[in-house]
Formats: sequence, C-alpha cells, structure tokens
Amino acid sequence: MERRPKAIYMDCASTTPVDPRVRDEVLRYLDEEFGNAGSRTHDYGRRARTAVEHARDLVATVAGASRGDVIFTSGATESNNIAILGLARHGEEAARRHILATAIEHHAVLAPLAELARRGFEVQYLKPDPGGAVDPESVRRAVRQDTLLVSIMHVNNETGIVQPIEAITAMLDGSQAFLHVDAAQSFGKDIPPLRHPRIDLISASGHKIHGPKGVGALIARRRQGARPLLEPLMFGGGQERGWRPGTQSVHLIAGLGKAAELALEECDERRRRCLQFRTQLLAGLAPLRPVINGDPNRSVAHIVNFSIPGLDSETVIEAWQDLVAISNGAACTSQSYTCSHVLSAMDLPRSQQNGALRLSWCHLTPLPDFRSMITAVEDAERRHPL
Repeated sequence: MERRPKAIYMDCASTTPVDPRVRDEVLRYLDEEFGNAGSRTHDYGRRARTAVEHARDLVATVAGASRGDVIFTSGATESNNIAILGLARHGEEAARRHILATAIEHHAVLAPLAELARRGFEVQYLKPDPGGAVDPESVRRAVRQDTLLVSIMHVNNETGIVQPIEAITAMLDGSQAFLHVDAAQSFGKDIPPLRHPRIDLISASGHKIHGPKGVGALIARRRQGARPLLEPLMFGGGQERGWRPGTQSVHLIAGLGKAAELALEECDERRRRCLQFRTQLLAGLAPLRPVINGDPNRSVAHIVNFSIPGLDSETVIEAWQDLVAISNGAACTSQSYTCSHVLSAMDLPRSQQNGALRLSWCHLTPLPDFRSMITAVEDAERRHPL
C-alpha cells in the first residue's frame, strides 16, 4: 500500500523535534553511562553525577544564573507548580496573600493559582491590551505591600506575543514580591530578558528547545543573598535541594543540557531562519486575507496566530490535515463554544476567536505548499458557505 506523504509539522509551540545531537547525548547516558547520580562509591555513579552537574551549568548559562540556581524537574508544568505552590507557607507566615498574574497565563500556571485561591489567597489577574501584551504600568499599580508573587509568562503559547518582562522588572523596584516567569516558549530563544537578576523564578521545558520530553528546569535565583523560600511538594531522598526529590533522570537531564547548549550557540541563526520562514509564510498565504491575532510587532519569530475570514478553525484544520499539522491553540470551536481564555482576554471579535489558528515552526521546518493550502481552503469555503 502506498503511503501518503506526511503533513509538514507546524506545531513546534507544542513540542519540537529532537535534535540528533541531543538524541546521541540521551542514548549515551541511557545505554552506556547508565549509573545513578546518587551513587558515590563507584565511577558509574560519579560519571553520572558529573553529567548532571555539567547539564546544570549549561542550563544556568542560558539564563545567566549559577549552577546552584538550577533545579531539574519533569518540565515547565512541574516547575510552575513548585514555584507557585511552594511559596504558600511563606505567604501564610508572612501575611502576604496577594498574588498578581495575567489573564493569559498557561493552564500550568492558572491551575496552581486557582488552588492557592481555594486556600484563601487573593489572586488578581491583569488583562492584556488587544495586541496581547500586558501594560507594565498595570503591574506597578496592582502591586501591594502584601503581594507575595507576581507571575508573568514571557511569551504567550497561543499568540506568540512577547510580554514586556524587562519593563515589568523595573515596576517591582522596592517590592519584596517574588517574580516568576513561565519561559516555556522563550527559554533558549530570547536570551537577554531572562538574564535580568530581578527575575527570581524561571520555568523551562526541554521539549520546546529540541530536547527530550519529560525534563525541564526551575531556576531559583538568589536575591540579596537568599533564594525564594520554597517548600517542596514531594518528599524523599533530598535530591535537587530537596525541592524535587527522586532519582535523577540522568539521560534526560544530559539531553536538556545539550539542548540548552545548542540553543545558546545557535540562537541568532535559528531566529534568522524562523523570521525568514514567517515572512514567506505570511506572503504565501496572503491571498486568504489572514487576520493576525495579536500585535505582529510584538510576536516571536516562530509563532503566528491568525484567523481566515468566514471560516472556523476546525474547517481549516480539516482542510489542511494532509498538508500541515497545526493547532487551534485552544481557541473557540463551533461545537463547544468554549473560547480560548487568551483571545477572550484580548477582547477579540468572536468571529476571530472562532477562526483562530496557531502555526508554529522551528529553524528546521520546510516551507509548505502554499498553493495547495490556498486551494484546500477555497474548496472548504465552497463546501461550507456562510
């Protein structure tokens, strides 16, 4: 049976293909150097520990942090949970129960925030402007003496809009509030903002930077000589400063370290290729008159969210299923009428929300067949007239 060609993968905001050099590193520590990093009595364990600490250095370098600031986790979701829920006891003891976040955070942040609200914390959500960015002044106005935490994502996973993290750090001068940044979409891609020393906590995932799934990091910086006062969510052998106990996945950690190293070394060239792809993509699909959701001048190079007038997202995704693999970014669907909380917070017209598509790529993504994509949409329009 003849196999039809695979659709071009354009869902890199969800996960990226593993770099072959990273795969080699993972396999080395899975097959050859399989020792437990906690074993101190033989060379297998010592070599495993060396690999873990080398990876810690590599991850720290991307964020301009020190080795001791890096805690390995299963990914940004776990990192977010440790960063947010781990501060609860300190907030209770210090009578600082106010938390500030944005209305466009990923559910990996919204869910632990909802848990703190259930426990009696006051969680305040800031709305973005129609372009998808939060005004730094709104942060300054909202921060209070009893603010425990400010949690602001760096790049929105649905729209690709960059939040003004550097400006927000300036708004926290004089405040004791901890600043947490969910950097799942920007770690290793937009380097300078995450190196700001006022950012206390950074969450990252390996599989967003061509590393393996199942590994990530929480970077917990010292400020005025002290790290954030986090409590662990699990208890066990005391690994990762006790914040994330359990046997370390040496092969995954080594893979994350290699992915971080390559991301830093190749950052400029990867961005250049992604920007070139974005330009060609929007030019190639221009006949469909796509309406971009979010300010394109604030977007990262590798994500675009747009709607095609007159069509809902499911119709377009179905039309393109043999051509490109894309996502609707959790946008509205005609069946459920449950909108994306991100696009809703931006106050976009319902028609744009219904039609929202997220296309995301990387420096390795080949250009799709634009003519076929246009034809497929035109055929869908004829089959599903308004």
